[in-house]
Amino acid sequence: MKTFIPALACATALACVLPASAQPQAYPSRPITIVVPFAAGGPTDVIARTLAQHMRGTLGQTVLVDNTAGANGNIGVGKVARAAPDGYTVSIGHWSTHVVNGAVYPLPYDVLKDFEPVSLLSTNSYLIVAKNAVPANDLKSFVAWLKANPDKASEGTAGAGSPQHIGGLFFQQATGTRFQFVPYRGAAPAMQDLLGGQIDMIIDDPTSSLPQVRAGKIKAFAVTAKARLSAAPEIPTVDEAGLAGFYFSRWHGLWLPKGTPKDVVGKLNGAVVTALADPAVRSRLEGLGQEIYPREQQTPAALQAYHKAEIDKWWPIIKAANIKAE
Repeated sequence: MKTFIPALACATALACVLPASAQPQAYPSRPITIVVPFAAGGPTDVIARTLAQHMRGTLGQTVLVDNTAGANGNIGVGKVARAAPDGYTVSIGHWSTHVVNGAVYPLPYDVLKDFEPVSLLSTNSYLIVAKNAVPANDLKSFVAWLKANPDKASEGTAGAGSPQHIGGLFFQQATGTRFQFVPYRGAAPAMQDLLGGQIDMIIDDPTSSLPQVRAGKIKAFAVTAKARLSAAPEIPTVDEAGLAGFYFSRWHGLWLPKGTPKDVVGKLNGAVVTALADPAVRSRLEGLGQEIYPREQQTPAALQAYHKAEIDKWWPIIKAANIKAE
């Protein structure tokens, strides 16, 4: 006489006798690695390490930081694009790595389609600054001076495709001005030449330019954001200064490889949101000049939409200028 056991009962019985190692493990069950595509010590690295320290407690696992630098961030980002979509390899990047590089380099991955968005993190706006000898004391008169002297003024950049370069192209487009671009090996030597009077202007990160403004060595015309900087409330926004809508910032985000399960994305997002709400984390990032996105913008959907909008905004400007990797 044959005995028939319902399929569900069989499955349940089988699960009961399977060793623990053969049963699915809840995420995360081992250390997670955040790949920073730059050397240690820079803003992206500090943001990653600040988040990782807090996320360890929320996730109950070690969160490591791996600095895989090279090719303006492309090597580290590519490493995550090729990783298994299991939630254990995470990409931290910003406007340059996940927007600009897609238009400048022939990449083996798609900066938008080959990743699952996790969360927007923070952003830092730029300052439009000039040497003291420039005969203008506000943005409107500065634009008028540039128009009256086409191709005579110069802006220092950190090279082709750098924030200073693309910000300058955007500025030319928005104001109808023309000036020369002077490339340097980084933003620091460009600032040195601005202080020395060899160049006329830079669209620069406040962390490096604001101390020089405070010391009276250069002048600041506007911040490229909708709101004034909390660290420099006396500097007007571009809207207030007469160049409405000239918003330009370097924002950071987190991504996972394409195909990572939604529940894994959700759990990682929850850990990020919890970290960004912590006063100690906020204080550390704000000390770097970072402004943390509001809670409603810390979702995967918000990063996806913003990421696409930034590509739609910047790629035409970059491609029209025929910017190529150096």
